[in-house]
Amino acid sequence: MLERFKVPSEDCVNVMPDRIRAATEAVFLKMGLDEEGARVSTNVLITNDLRGVETHGVSNMLRRYVKEYSEGKLNPRPVLKTLRETATTATIDGDLALGLHVGPGAMEIAIDKAAEYGMGAVTVVNTGHLGGCGYYPMQAVERDMIGHCMTAGGANQTLPTWGVEPKLGTNPIGYAAPARRQPPFLFDVATTQIAGNKIGLARRLGVTLLPNWIASDDGTPIMEEVPAPETYRMLHIGGTRENGSHKGYGFALMNEIMCNELSGTGPGFTIGPNSGHFFAAYRIDAFTDLEKFKDDMDVLLEGLASTKPAPGHDRVLYAGLSEFEETEKRSREGIPYHQEVIDWYKSIGAELEIPIDLP
Repeated sequence: MLERFKVPSEDCVNVMPDRIRAATEAVFLKMGLDEEGARVSTNVLITNDLRGVETHGVSNMLRRYVKEYSEGKLNPRPVLKTLRETATTATIDGDLALGLHVGPGAMEIAIDKAAEYGMGAVTVVNTGHLGGCGYYPMQAVERDMIGHCMTAGGANQTLPTWGVEPKLGTNPIGYAAPARRQPPFLFDVATTQIAGNKIGLARRLGVTLLPNWIASDDGTPIMEEVPAPETYRMLHIGGTRENGSHKGYGFALMNEIMCNELSGTGPGFTIGPNSGHFFAAYRIDAFTDLEKFKDDMDVLLEGLASTKPAPGHDRVLYAGLSEFEETEKRSREGIPYHQEVIDWYKSIGAELEIPIDLP
């Protein structure tokens, strides 16, 4: 997380994970989820917050989900249906569940198939927002596997290179792999210059967006630092063709194909807000010796983390290292939330007539 998106100390309220977890579960239960659904959905959000991924934690997402449940756009008690299945693959209809309600179970199916056959892949259709990709590959890491997740909901946000009409979503991708001593590799990114939810964080914190992050309504990249505008277009990684936007565009399109077309959902820009998702797991010892793999990962990751930093920088990181360290710190000291987020919890608690025990 860039420094500009972190909560200023004067606006920060640290909350221990068990307290924000209890408050979040209470909200999900009031929305009609059963206890297991509320627990699973909450765990995705709080894990994101512990890792420092506030864009996909409770600050941004829970109020959106409450609104979608209240408007009948999400089904709190889904009945899942397996549409197709082979020994190593499956496609599941999520029955309009919230994506993060059914995503952990879908990933477990992929992991179980990989445990038996070496690889497993599951697509999920007919759900809402997945809550970020990073949570799901880490489920595979816990079983000594490599995990992969993609989601392609929320289309019509991002401009194809040289286009004026937004077509794709932010189309995040996540990968994770275990090591022995080193914190696991965890790569979780949108295929846009900036995650869409960071625009909301920028507004809440009153910070500006950097050049080449977004475009104006006519498709022209905004090449100066600006406050988050009310209307804008997202740009793929690279921003402009000269800086490689065709590469981000290509990754986003591959994501779209694996999540939407492969699942039978159809092109995202034709189907509305519902999401297609893709989950995969790879059993390492189906490819190589597991213990050697972990040792090699330690050499790889430690070698990267010990790289001499360039002038003006304290250290070199790899994807997953800062998330691991942040989780340890926030588990001890609490998760830093903006006061506005705490105020929202108290407000929604009063509206829903549920107790909210937050500072």
